[in-house]
Amino acid sequence: MKDALKKLQFELHCYGQAEGVLMCDGETAAPRGAAEARGEVMAFLSQKRYELLVNDETRKLLDTLWEKKDELDGETVRQVEILREDLDELTRIPMEEYAAYGKLVNNSSAAWVKAKETNDYALFEPYLKQIVEYTQRFAHYHRADLPAYESQLDSYEKGMSTAMLDPFFGMLRKELVPMLDMAKSLPPQPAFVSKPCAISAQREFSSWLMDVIGLDKNRCSIAETEHPFTSGMNRSDVRITTHYYENAVLSSLYSVVHEGGHALYELGVAPEYQFSVLGRTSSMSLHESQSRFYENLIGHSAGFLRFIAPKMREFFPDMMQGVTDRDLFRAVNHVQPSLIRIEADQVTYPLHIMVRYELEKQLMAGTLSTRDLPEAWNALYKEYLGVDVPNDSQGVLQDTHWAGGMIGYFPTYALGSAYASQMLHAMQRDLDTDALIERGDIAPITAWLGDRIHRHGSRYEPNDLLKMATGEEFNPAYYVKHLQQVLSNLA
Repeated sequence: MKDALKKLQFELHCYGQAEGVLMCDGETAAPRGAAEARGEVMAFLSQKRYELLVNDETRKLLDTLWEKKDELDGETVRQVEILREDLDELTRIPMEEYAAYGKLVNNSSAAWVKAKETNDYALFEPYLKQIVEYTQRFAHYHRADLPAYESQLDSYEKGMSTAMLDPFFGMLRKELVPMLDMAKSLPPQPAFVSKPCAISAQREFSSWLMDVIGLDKNRCSIAETEHPFTSGMNRSDVRITTHYYENAVLSSLYSVVHEGGHALYELGVAPEYQFSVLGRTSSMSLHESQSRFYENLIGHSAGFLRFIAPKMREFFPDMMQGVTDRDLFRAVNHVQPSLIRIEADQVTYPLHIMVRYELEKQLMAGTLSTRDLPEAWNALYKEYLGVDVPNDSQGVLQDTHWAGGMIGYFPTYALGSAYASQMLHAMQRDLDTDALIERGDIAPITAWLGDRIHRHGSRYEPNDLLKMATGEEFNPAYYVKHLQQVLSNLA
Protein backbone atom coordinates (compact mmCIF):
# COMPACT_ATOMS: atom_id res chain seq x y z
CA MET A 1 0.00 0.00 0.00
CA LYS A 2 2.90 2.38 0.59
CA ASP A 3 3.88 1.92 -3.07
CA ALA A 4 0.33 2.85 -4.09
CA LEU A 5 0.50 5.90 -1.81
CA LYS A 6 3.78 6.98 -3.39
CA LYS A 7 2.38 6.50 -6.91
CA LEU A 8 -0.71 8.53 -6.07
CA GLN A 9 1.36 11.45 -4.78
CA PHE A 10 3.67 11.38 -7.80
CA GLU A 11 0.79 11.45 -10.27
CA LEU A 12 -0.96 14.26 -8.39
CA HIS A 13 2.28 16.21 -8.41
CA CYS A 14 2.69 15.73 -12.16
CA TYR A 15 -0.69 17.25 -12.94
CA GLY A 16 -0.09 20.05 -10.44
CA GLN A 17 3.33 20.82 -11.89
CA ALA A 18 1.92 20.91 -15.42
CA GLU A 19 -0.67 23.44 -14.28
CA GLY A 20 2.04 25.44 -12.52
CA VAL A 21 4.26 25.57 -15.59
CA LEU A 22 1.35 26.73 -17.75
CA MET A 23 0.37 29.41 -15.22
CA CYS A 24 3.96 30.65 -14.91
CA ASP A 25 4.36 30.65 -18.69
CA GLY A 26 1.12 32.59 -19.05
CA GLU A 27 2.40 35.29 -16.70
CA THR A 28 5.85 35.60 -18.27
CA ALA A 29 6.36 34.37 -21.83
CA ALA A 30 3.15 33.22 -23.50
CA PRO A 31 1.56 35.45 -26.16
CA ARG A 32 -1.54 37.36 -25.08
CA GLY A 33 -3.76 35.44 -27.47
CA ALA A 34 -2.90 32.12 -25.83
CA ALA A 35 -4.91 32.76 -22.66
CA GLU A 36 -8.22 31.26 -23.72
CA ALA A 37 -6.74 28.05 -25.16
CA ARG A 38 -4.44 27.72 -22.16
CA GLY A 39 -7.49 27.97 -19.94
CA GLU A 40 -9.04 24.97 -21.70
CA VAL A 41 -5.90 22.91 -21.12
CA MET A 42 -5.70 23.94 -17.46
CA ALA A 43 -9.35 23.04 -16.95
CA PHE A 44 -8.60 19.58 -18.37
CA LEU A 45 -5.60 19.13 -16.07
CA SER A 46 -7.59 20.30 -13.05
CA GLN A 47 -10.30 17.78 -13.86
CA LYS A 48 -7.77 14.95 -14.21
CA ARG A 49 -6.17 15.84 -10.87
CA TYR A 50 -9.62 15.94 -9.29
CA GLU A 51 -10.53 12.52 -10.72
CA LEU A 52 -7.23 11.04 -9.58
CA LEU A 53 -7.89 11.98 -5.97
CA VAL A 54 -11.68 11.86 -5.72
CA ASN A 55 -12.63 8.24 -6.34
CA ASP A 56 -13.54 5.15 -4.33
CA GLU A 57 -10.18 3.45 -4.86
CA THR A 58 -8.20 6.38 -3.47
CA ARG A 59 -10.55 6.79 -0.55
CA LYS A 60 -10.23 3.08 0.30
CA LEU A 61 -6.42 3.30 0.13
CA LEU A 62 -6.27 6.32 2.43
CA ASP A 63 -8.88 5.00 4.87
CA THR A 64 -7.09 1.65 5.14
CA LEU A 65 -3.74 3.33 5.78
CA TRP A 66 -5.32 5.63 8.35
CA GLU A 67 -6.80 2.68 10.21
CA LYS A 68 -3.27 1.23 10.41
CA LYS A 69 -1.55 4.51 11.26
CA ASP A 70 -0.15 3.13 14.50
CA GLU A 71 1.93 0.75 12.39
CA LEU A 72 3.26 3.49 10.08
CA ASP A 73 6.17 5.90 10.46
CA GLY A 74 5.40 9.54 11.23
CA GLU A 75 6.12 10.84 7.73
CA THR A 76 3.75 8.34 6.10
CA VAL A 77 1.04 9.17 8.62
CA ARG A 78 1.44 12.87 7.82
CA GLN A 79 1.19 12.14 4.07
CA VAL A 80 -2.05 10.23 4.59
CA GLU A 81 -3.39 12.97 6.86
CA ILE A 82 -2.77 15.69 4.26
CA LEU A 83 -4.22 13.63 1.41
CA ARG A 84 -7.31 12.79 3.44
CA GLU A 85 -7.83 16.51 4.10
CA ASP A 86 -7.36 17.27 0.38
CA LEU A 87 -9.77 14.49 -0.56
CA ASP A 88 -12.37 15.64 1.94
CA GLU A 89 -12.16 19.22 0.67
CA LEU A 90 -12.32 18.31 -3.02
CA THR A 91 -15.13 15.81 -2.51
CA ARG A 92 -17.29 18.67 -1.34
CA ILE A 93 -16.70 20.58 -4.61
CA PRO A 94 -18.55 19.35 -7.72
CA MET A 95 -16.02 18.37 -10.39
CA GLU A 96 -17.61 20.65 -12.97
CA GLU A 97 -17.22 23.65 -10.66
CA TYR A 98 -13.62 22.73 -9.86
CA ALA A 99 -12.65 22.58 -13.55
CA ALA A 100 -14.62 25.73 -14.43
CA TYR A 101 -12.92 27.63 -11.61
CA GLY A 102 -9.48 26.71 -12.95
CA LYS A 103 -10.46 28.08 -16.34
CA LEU A 104 -11.91 31.25 -14.75
CA VAL A 105 -8.72 32.02 -12.82
CA ASN A 106 -6.61 31.67 -15.95
CA ASN A 107 -8.86 34.05 -17.90
CA SER A 108 -9.17 36.40 -14.94
CA SER A 109 -5.39 36.82 -14.69
CA ALA A 110 -5.20 37.75 -18.36
CA ALA A 111 -8.04 40.26 -17.94
CA TRP A 112 -6.34 41.76 -14.88
CA VAL A 113 -3.11 42.41 -16.81
CA LYS A 114 -5.01 44.25 -19.54
CA ALA A 115 -7.16 46.15 -17.03
CA LYS A 116 -4.14 47.33 -15.09
CA GLU A 117 -2.33 48.43 -18.22
CA THR A 118 -5.34 50.40 -19.47
CA ASN A 119 -6.60 51.61 -16.07
CA ASP A 120 -9.94 49.95 -16.81
CA TYR A 121 -11.33 48.26 -13.68
CA ALA A 122 -14.63 47.60 -15.47
CA LEU A 123 -12.81 45.17 -17.74
CA PHE A 124 -11.71 43.07 -14.77
CA GLU A 125 -14.71 43.46 -12.46
CA PRO A 126 -16.93 40.73 -13.99
CA TYR A 127 -14.15 38.19 -13.46
CA LEU A 128 -13.59 39.29 -9.87
CA LYS A 129 -17.31 39.07 -9.20
CA GLN A 130 -17.29 35.42 -10.32
CA ILE A 131 -14.16 34.66 -8.30
CA VAL A 132 -15.77 36.04 -5.15
CA GLU A 133 -18.90 33.96 -5.79
CA TYR A 134 -16.87 30.80 -6.40
CA THR A 135 -14.77 31.46 -3.30
CA GLN A 136 -17.87 31.93 -1.16
CA ARG A 137 -19.28 28.61 -2.40
CA PHE A 138 -16.00 26.73 -2.03
CA ALA A 139 -15.52 28.12 1.48
CA HIS A 140 -18.97 26.84 2.40
CA TYR A 141 -18.16 23.44 0.89
CA HIS A 142 -14.92 23.37 2.89
CA ARG A 143 -16.32 24.41 6.28
CA ALA A 144 -20.07 24.87 6.31
CA ASP A 145 -19.90 25.59 10.03
CA LEU A 146 -17.83 28.76 9.52
CA PRO A 147 -18.46 32.12 7.84
CA ALA A 148 -16.93 32.10 4.36
CA TYR A 149 -13.96 34.33 5.19
CA GLU A 150 -13.08 32.32 8.30
CA SER A 151 -12.98 29.17 6.18
CA GLN A 152 -10.85 30.89 3.58
CA LEU A 153 -8.33 32.17 6.14
CA ASP A 154 -7.99 28.67 7.61
CA SER A 155 -7.32 27.23 4.15
CA TYR A 156 -4.24 29.46 3.77
CA GLU A 157 -3.00 29.07 7.34
CA LYS A 158 -4.30 26.36 9.65
CA GLY A 159 -5.72 28.15 12.67
CA MET A 160 -5.74 31.62 11.13
CA SER A 161 -8.99 33.45 11.87
CA THR A 162 -10.41 36.92 12.41
CA ALA A 163 -10.30 36.17 16.15
CA MET A 164 -6.52 35.93 15.77
CA LEU A 165 -6.04 38.66 13.17
CA ASP A 166 -8.29 41.40 14.58
CA PRO A 167 -6.26 41.83 17.80
CA PHE A 168 -2.98 41.38 15.89
CA PHE A 169 -3.83 44.16 13.45
CA GLY A 170 -5.37 46.21 16.25
CA MET A 171 -2.09 46.05 18.17
CA LEU A 172 -0.13 47.04 15.06
CA ARG A 173 -2.38 50.02 14.36
CA LYS A 174 -1.99 51.20 17.95
CA GLU A 175 1.81 50.99 17.68
CA LEU A 176 2.04 52.37 14.13
CA VAL A 177 0.16 55.63 14.73
CA PRO A 178 2.90 57.19 16.91
CA MET A 179 5.53 55.80 14.55
CA LEU A 180 3.91 57.57 11.61
CA ASP A 181 3.85 60.80 13.63
CA MET A 182 7.60 60.39 14.20
CA ALA A 183 8.16 59.69 10.52
CA LYS A 184 6.70 63.07 9.56
CA SER A 185 9.81 64.74 10.97
CA LEU A 186 12.15 62.73 8.73
CA PRO A 187 13.66 64.36 5.63
CA PRO A 188 12.17 63.36 2.27
CA GLN A 189 13.57 60.41 0.35
CA PRO A 190 16.62 61.59 -1.62
CA ALA A 191 16.18 62.14 -5.34
CA PHE A 192 19.06 59.88 -6.39
CA VAL A 193 16.88 56.75 -6.04
CA SER A 194 14.82 57.91 -9.03
CA LYS A 195 17.73 58.50 -11.37
CA PRO A 196 17.48 56.37 -14.53
CA CYS A 197 19.38 53.09 -14.59
CA ALA A 198 19.64 50.96 -17.70
CA ILE A 199 17.41 47.88 -17.64
CA SER A 200 20.30 45.81 -18.97
CA ALA A 201 22.42 46.82 -15.97
CA GLN A 202 19.54 46.01 -13.62
CA ARG A 203 19.30 42.52 -15.12
CA GLU A 204 23.01 41.92 -14.53
CA PHE A 205 22.71 43.22 -10.98
CA SER A 206 19.75 40.89 -10.34
CA SER A 207 21.87 37.94 -11.46
CA TRP A 208 24.61 38.99 -9.04
CA LEU A 209 22.07 39.37 -6.22
CA MET A 210 20.84 35.82 -6.84
CA ASP A 211 24.41 34.62 -6.23
CA VAL A 212 24.75 36.73 -3.08
CA ILE A 213 21.69 35.27 -1.38
CA GLY A 214 22.68 31.78 -2.48
CA LEU A 215 20.17 30.81 -5.18
CA ASP A 216 21.33 27.78 -7.16
CA LYS A 217 20.93 28.87 -10.79
CA ASN A 218 20.91 25.24 -11.90
CA ARG A 219 17.58 24.94 -10.07
CA CYS A 220 16.30 28.52 -10.00
CA SER A 221 15.64 30.87 -12.91
CA ILE A 222 14.51 34.48 -13.14
CA ALA A 223 11.99 36.02 -15.57
CA GLU A 224 10.08 39.28 -15.95
CA THR A 225 6.40 39.88 -15.33
CA GLU A 226 3.91 42.61 -14.45
CA HIS A 227 3.70 41.57 -10.79
CA PRO A 228 6.64 39.63 -9.29
CA PHE A 229 5.98 36.12 -7.94
CA THR A 230 7.69 32.80 -7.28
CA SER A 231 6.63 29.41 -8.66
CA GLY A 232 8.00 26.28 -7.05
CA MET A 233 7.40 23.37 -9.43
CA ASN A 234 9.53 21.10 -7.26
CA ARG A 235 12.79 21.45 -5.34
CA SER A 236 14.70 21.16 -8.63
CA ASP A 237 12.70 23.77 -10.54
CA VAL A 238 11.89 27.07 -8.84
CA ARG A 239 11.23 30.24 -10.79
CA ILE A 240 11.33 33.81 -9.55
CA THR A 241 10.24 36.91 -11.42
CA THR A 242 10.77 40.65 -11.18
CA HIS A 243 9.72 43.83 -12.95
CA TYR A 244 12.21 46.47 -14.05
CA TYR A 245 11.57 50.22 -14.01
CA GLU A 246 14.24 52.50 -15.42
CA ASN A 247 13.66 55.10 -12.68
CA ALA A 248 13.20 52.72 -9.73
CA VAL A 249 16.17 50.40 -9.36
CA LEU A 250 15.31 49.65 -5.73
CA SER A 251 12.02 48.10 -6.88
CA SER A 252 13.68 45.29 -8.81
CA LEU A 253 16.45 44.96 -6.21
CA TYR A 254 14.00 44.13 -3.45
CA SER A 255 11.75 42.08 -5.70
CA VAL A 256 14.68 39.78 -6.37
CA VAL A 257 15.63 39.53 -2.69
CA HIS A 258 11.98 39.03 -1.63
CA GLU A 259 11.23 36.37 -4.24
CA GLY A 260 14.63 34.87 -3.56
CA GLY A 261 13.55 34.25 0.04
CA HIS A 262 10.51 32.37 -1.25
CA ALA A 263 12.72 30.39 -3.62
CA LEU A 264 15.21 29.39 -0.92
CA TYR A 265 12.33 27.85 1.04
CA GLU A 266 11.19 25.84 -1.99
CA LEU A 267 14.75 24.81 -2.86
CA GLY A 268 15.50 23.78 0.71
CA VAL A 269 12.79 21.14 1.15
CA ALA A 270 14.32 17.77 2.02
CA PRO A 271 15.20 15.73 -1.12
CA GLU A 272 13.29 12.71 0.17
CA TYR A 273 10.08 14.76 0.07
CA GLN A 274 10.36 15.40 -3.67
CA PHE A 275 7.05 14.66 -5.49
CA SER A 276 5.21 13.92 -2.23
CA VAL A 277 2.71 16.11 -0.41
CA LEU A 278 5.40 16.71 2.21
CA GLY A 279 7.28 18.59 -0.51
CA ARG A 280 4.81 21.44 -0.09
CA THR A 281 5.75 24.27 2.23
CA SER A 282 4.01 24.30 5.60
CA SER A 283 1.91 27.45 5.25
CA MET A 284 1.61 30.73 3.41
CA SER A 285 2.60 32.75 6.47
CA LEU A 286 5.76 30.70 6.90
CA HIS A 287 6.43 31.14 3.18
CA GLU A 288 6.04 34.90 3.55
CA SER A 289 8.23 34.83 6.65
CA GLN A 290 11.12 33.73 4.45
CA SER A 291 10.61 36.37 1.78
CA ARG A 292 10.22 39.09 4.40
CA PHE A 293 13.24 37.78 6.32
CA TYR A 294 15.52 38.16 3.29
CA GLU A 295 13.93 41.38 2.04
CA ASN A 296 13.64 43.27 5.31
CA LEU A 297 15.85 41.76 7.97
CA ILE A 298 18.76 41.11 5.62
CA GLY A 299 18.16 43.32 2.58
CA HIS A 300 17.35 46.55 4.43
CA SER A 301 20.07 46.16 7.06
CA ALA A 302 23.00 48.56 7.22
CA GLY A 303 25.46 45.70 6.90
CA PHE A 304 23.92 44.31 3.72
CA LEU A 305 23.74 47.75 2.14
CA ARG A 306 27.41 48.36 2.94
CA PHE A 307 28.18 45.03 1.29
CA ILE A 308 26.26 45.69 -1.93
CA ALA A 309 27.07 49.42 -2.24
CA PRO A 310 30.36 48.90 -4.16
CA LYS A 311 28.59 46.68 -6.68
CA MET A 312 25.78 49.23 -7.03
CA ARG A 313 28.39 51.91 -7.78
CA GLU A 314 29.82 49.62 -10.43
CA PHE A 315 26.47 48.86 -12.12
CA PHE A 316 24.77 52.24 -11.56
CA PRO A 317 27.54 54.88 -11.46
CA ASP A 318 25.33 57.85 -12.34
CA MET A 319 22.74 57.06 -9.68
CA MET A 320 25.34 56.32 -7.01
CA GLN A 321 27.65 59.26 -7.72
CA GLY A 322 28.42 60.97 -4.41
CA VAL A 323 26.10 58.64 -2.48
CA THR A 324 27.51 57.47 0.86
CA ASP A 325 26.61 54.21 2.59
CA ARG A 326 24.57 56.22 5.09
CA ASP A 327 22.75 57.97 2.24
CA LEU A 328 21.85 54.59 0.76
CA PHE A 329 20.65 53.26 4.12
CA ARG A 330 18.40 56.25 4.75
CA ALA A 331 16.99 56.05 1.22
CA VAL A 332 16.24 52.33 1.41
CA ASN A 333 14.65 52.58 4.86
CA HIS A 334 12.79 55.83 4.23
CA VAL A 335 9.38 55.88 5.92
CA GLN A 336 6.51 57.58 4.14
CA PRO A 337 2.92 56.49 3.41
CA SER A 338 2.61 55.49 -0.24
CA LEU A 339 0.28 53.98 -2.81
CA ILE A 340 1.95 50.72 -3.80
CA ARG A 341 2.15 47.81 -1.36
CA ILE A 342 5.19 46.05 -2.83
CA GLU A 343 7.19 49.29 -2.71
CA ALA A 344 6.01 50.34 0.75
CA ASP A 345 8.47 50.87 3.58
CA GLN A 346 8.53 48.40 6.46
CA VAL A 347 6.69 50.63 8.92
CA THR A 348 3.70 51.48 6.74
CA TYR A 349 3.55 48.09 4.99
CA PRO A 350 1.15 46.50 7.53
CA LEU A 351 -1.37 49.28 6.82
CA HIS A 352 -1.49 48.17 3.18
CA ILE A 353 -2.33 44.67 4.38
CA MET A 354 -5.01 45.97 6.75
CA VAL A 355 -6.77 47.72 3.85
CA ARG A 356 -6.99 44.45 1.94
CA TYR A 357 -7.99 42.50 5.04
CA GLU A 358 -10.92 44.81 5.76
CA LEU A 359 -12.08 44.73 2.14
CA GLU A 360 -11.83 40.94 1.91
CA LYS A 361 -13.95 40.54 5.02
CA GLN A 362 -16.64 42.70 3.44
CA LEU A 363 -16.46 41.01 0.03
CA MET A 364 -16.78 37.54 1.52
CA ALA A 365 -19.60 38.62 3.86
CA GLY A 366 -21.49 40.08 0.90
CA THR A 367 -21.62 43.57 2.42
CA LEU A 368 -19.41 45.04 -0.33
CA SER A 369 -19.92 44.45 -4.04
CA THR A 370 -17.06 44.15 -6.52
CA ARG A 371 -18.59 47.08 -8.40
CA ASP A 372 -18.13 49.34 -5.34
CA LEU A 373 -14.68 47.97 -4.48
CA PRO A 374 -12.58 50.83 -5.97
CA GLU A 375 -14.46 53.45 -3.99
CA ALA A 376 -14.06 51.46 -0.76
CA TRP A 377 -10.38 50.88 -1.53
CA ASN A 378 -9.73 54.58 -2.06
CA ALA A 379 -11.56 55.52 1.14
CA LEU A 380 -9.50 53.14 3.28
CA TYR A 381 -6.23 54.30 1.73
CA LYS A 382 -7.19 57.83 2.72
CA GLU A 383 -8.19 56.75 6.23
CA TYR A 384 -5.27 54.40 7.00
CA LEU A 385 -2.40 55.94 5.03
CA GLY A 386 -3.60 59.48 4.36
CA VAL A 387 -2.97 59.20 0.61
CA ASP A 388 -5.22 59.92 -2.35
CA VAL A 389 -5.44 57.18 -5.00
CA PRO A 390 -5.13 58.79 -8.45
CA ASN A 391 -6.35 55.84 -10.52
CA ASP A 392 -7.35 52.19 -10.27
CA SER A 393 -4.08 50.90 -11.77
CA GLN A 394 -2.28 52.30 -8.72
CA GLY A 395 -5.18 51.35 -6.49
CA VAL A 396 -7.47 48.35 -6.56
CA LEU A 397 -5.72 46.83 -9.61
CA GLN A 398 -2.19 46.97 -8.24
CA ASP A 399 -2.08 43.36 -6.94
CA THR A 400 -2.60 40.15 -8.90
CA HIS A 401 -3.78 38.06 -5.93
CA TRP A 402 -7.54 38.46 -6.29
CA ALA A 403 -7.28 37.78 -10.03
CA GLY A 404 -5.67 34.47 -9.09
CA GLY A 405 -8.42 33.64 -6.61
CA MET A 406 -6.21 34.27 -3.57
CA ILE A 407 -8.79 35.84 -1.27
CA GLY A 408 -7.56 35.44 2.31
CA TYR A 409 -3.87 35.38 1.39
CA PHE A 410 -2.94 38.98 2.18
CA PRO A 411 -2.93 38.61 6.01
CA THR A 412 -0.14 36.05 5.65
CA TYR A 413 2.20 38.89 4.62
CA ALA A 414 1.79 40.61 7.97
CA LEU A 415 1.95 37.36 9.92
CA GLY A 416 5.00 36.33 7.91
CA SER A 417 6.75 39.59 8.75
CA ALA A 418 6.08 38.98 12.44
CA TYR A 419 7.25 35.35 12.18
CA ALA A 420 10.48 36.55 10.54
CA SER A 421 11.32 38.88 13.42
CA GLN A 422 10.67 36.07 15.89
CA MET A 423 12.97 33.77 13.91
CA LEU A 424 15.75 36.37 13.83
CA HIS A 425 15.53 36.74 17.60
CA ALA A 426 15.98 32.98 18.00
CA MET A 427 18.71 32.82 15.35
CA GLN A 428 20.81 35.44 17.10
CA ARG A 429 21.26 33.05 20.02
CA ASP A 430 23.29 30.85 17.65
CA LEU A 431 24.75 33.20 15.03
CA ASP A 432 26.32 36.64 14.84
CA THR A 433 23.92 37.63 12.07
CA ASP A 434 25.14 41.23 11.82
CA ALA A 435 28.73 40.13 11.12
CA LEU A 436 27.62 37.51 8.60
CA ILE A 437 25.42 39.95 6.69
CA GLU A 438 28.11 42.65 6.69
CA ARG A 439 30.49 40.38 4.78
CA GLY A 440 27.80 38.97 2.52
CA ASP A 441 28.03 35.51 4.05
CA ILE A 442 24.36 34.55 3.89
CA ALA A 443 24.93 30.78 3.75
CA PRO A 444 24.99 30.16 7.55
CA ILE A 445 21.73 32.11 7.92
CA THR A 446 20.08 30.07 5.16
CA ALA A 447 21.43 26.88 6.72
CA TRP A 448 19.86 27.80 10.09
CA LEU A 449 16.51 28.46 8.43
CA GLY A 450 16.93 25.41 6.25
CA ASP A 451 17.45 23.11 9.22
CA ARG A 452 14.56 24.52 11.24
CA ILE A 453 12.04 25.53 8.55
CA HIS A 454 12.83 24.74 4.92
CA ARG A 455 13.74 21.07 5.01
CA HIS A 456 10.57 20.05 6.85
CA GLY A 457 8.22 21.02 4.02
CA SER A 458 4.69 20.31 5.27
CA ARG A 459 5.78 17.62 7.72
CA TYR A 460 4.50 19.74 10.62
CA GLU A 461 1.63 22.15 11.17
CA PRO A 462 2.74 25.82 10.96
CA ASN A 463 2.22 26.61 14.65
CA ASP A 464 4.24 23.55 15.66
CA LEU A 465 7.03 24.37 13.22
CA LEU A 466 7.29 27.97 14.43
CA LYS A 467 7.53 26.80 18.02
CA MET A 468 10.13 24.16 17.09
CA ALA A 469 12.22 26.78 15.30
CA THR A 470 12.03 29.58 17.86
CA GLY A 471 11.27 27.83 21.15
CA GLU A 472 8.03 29.74 21.79
CA GLU A 473 4.52 30.33 20.52
CA PHE A 474 3.79 33.19 18.12
CA ASN A 475 4.97 36.43 19.70
CA PRO A 476 4.42 39.63 17.63
CA ALA A 477 6.35 41.76 20.13
CA TYR A 478 9.57 41.08 18.20
CA TYR A 479 7.99 42.54 15.07
CA VAL A 480 6.91 45.72 16.85
CA LYS A 481 10.39 46.08 18.33
CA HIS A 482 11.90 45.69 14.87
CA LEU A 483 9.68 48.40 13.37
CA GLN A 484 10.54 50.73 16.23
CA GLN A 485 14.24 50.05 15.58
CA VAL A 486 13.84 50.91 11.90
CA LEU A 487 12.66 54.41 12.83
CA SER A 488 15.24 54.77 15.57
CA ASN A 489 18.06 54.01 13.12
CA LEU A 490 16.89 56.80 10.85
CA ALA A 491 16.93 59.48 13.52
